[in-house]
Amino acid sequence: MDVLKVSSKSNPNSVAGALSGIIREKQIVEIQAVGAGAVNQAIKAISIARGFLAPNGIDLVCIPAFTDIIIDGEERTAIKLIAKPWNK
Repeated sequence: MDVLKVSSKSNPNSVAGALSGIIREKQIVEIQAVGAGAVNQAIKAISIARGFLAPNGIDLVCIPAFTDIIIDGEERTAIKLIAKPWNK
């Protein structure tokens, strides 16, 4: 599964474009964000991507979870957002 790492300085429109491309190609993507600012940008990107994908009949959903990652040799807790089309 492809992983998109989002920071508080990420452009939500750019992340949404990348997210939409991966969803169209592979049907699933993981988004990782550490900190409130990064999670905010990730959620904005998912919201924007829903608008990009809706005209193609793709209803994007997001499954949140926690994950532990290593940054500069230090273990951190990140928010993991699994995005995929909703299969009704």
